Amino acid sequence: MAKTSMVNRETKRAKLVKKHAVKRDALKTIVSSQSASFEEKMEAVVKLQKLPRDSSPARQRNRCALTGRSRGVYSKFRLGRNKLREATMRGDVPGLRKASW
Repeated sequence: MAKTSMVNRETKRAKLVKKHAVKRDALKTIVSSQSASFEEKMEAVVKLQKLPRDSSPARQRNRCALTGRSRGVYSKFRLGRNKLREATMRGDVPGLRKASW
């Protein structure tokens, strides 16, 4: 099990990303547009920098939905490697089975 503070921090980051997503996308389009003037672009960059750091989606970390483990997480299943293996052995994951050759 991961520390509950780390899991809570991740949920807080997810909320911030969702809250500021529209504003962040609008500012990024201004910065990358060819038609905007240099002053408009610099103003958009400053506004982007004033947003909270944790509102950036790049700061999010994939975590296991069951244990909160941050490493070895399969994003397709949102499970850590250990819990995915256990679920596969129980037959809870359709279309997935242990390899044998």
